[in-house]
Amino acid sequence: MSTGQRGRAVTIDDVAARAGVSRSAVSKVIRGAYGVSAAMMDRVTTAIEDLEYRPRVSARGMRGSTYTFGLEIPDVFNQFFPKLIDGAMAQLAKDGSYQLVVAPADLNHIEVTRAIQALADRQVDGLVAITPMVDPEWLERLSRRLPLVMLGRHDLSIGYDTLVGDDDLGARLAVQHLIAQGHRNIAHVTLTEAIAESRPGLPHGIRCATYRSAMEEAGLGEYIRVVRAEPGERAASVAARDLLSGDDRPTAVFAAHDEPALGVLRALDELGLTTAQVAVVGYDDTEIAGHPRMSLTSVNQSGTAMGARAITLLLERIAGRTTAAHEVMEPRLMVRDSSTQWHPTSRERRRAGHVN
Repeated sequence: MSTGQRGRAVTIDDVAARAGVSRSAVSKVIRGAYGVSAAMMDRVTTAIEDLEYRPRVSARGMRGSTYTFGLEIPDVFNQFFPKLIDGAMAQLAKDGSYQLVVAPADLNHIEVTRAIQALADRQVDGLVAITPMVDPEWLERLSRRLPLVMLGRHDLSIGYDTLVGDDDLGARLAVQHLIAQGHRNIAHVTLTEAIAESRPGLPHGIRCATYRSAMEEAGLGEYIRVVRAEPGERAASVAARDLLSGDDRPTAVFAAHDEPALGVLRALDELGLTTAQVAVVGYDDTEIAGHPRMSLTSVNQSGTAMGARAITLLLERIAGRTTAAHEVMEPRLMVRDSSTQWHPTSRERRRAGHVN
């Protein structure tokens, strides 16, 4: 901590007095708390710099390391997140110094913000977060005092690192695979617009846009159908039942991730259908996708490797890296029975342009 003109340590009260704000307001700025106005941020930041009190720059050195990293996940039921946790834990085991604190949150703006803030308030040495709902400007402020890695956000951030899968390539692999299998009537099941496309550059929004463009490029624009559902396998199953019960039932479904893909499989079973009649492709290649009873074709975006790499990025920050890293991991399509057993009817073969 800095020393003032009177030979004593500068305190947070000195900063508050210089900025003309309350002590709690200074604390909010230092903590990167949500809801701090730009004007308040400027006043407090100026006072901190004038008094050479720099907790946002050197907070870790001032309070000492807690040897903990935080990981926020927005959904405890999404089977992709355990892969991230496994990768993070494996990487931490190599270092041997840090423990991981996991904070689950509901997939909404307020709860996710609270979860991230709770980890920051517990003075973790670094933070990995997976959320589409938080304002990038707030994340930038938070990153000024805490190493931060955001997963699944294609943000052009300045202060925090981003680590994403190549969602455009992954979605294109899925759609092109189905087209190569002979499908034309391909639908897409994804999350509601409020979640999937709440901000530019989010994975589900990119996957949906790529589905549309891949279909258009293949001359299949007339078959484009996007079905949206709330998070959860059951919600996807209900939406899929409506899709699969109509006269113009698709012959294939590309789901935005494995959870809605499992919902589609559930709907097929409830309707007495199989993947020989409607092919299904998911995304994330969760553990259950490879189970012989499921055999779900899915896009693998290396969740375990992603979790490990996120920890490495935090360690690099602690070691002194100051420039933001923006890394993209290449996906692979894991082809299984759910997309390779299709037996088209004569009508479907005619519509698809096949010769009988």
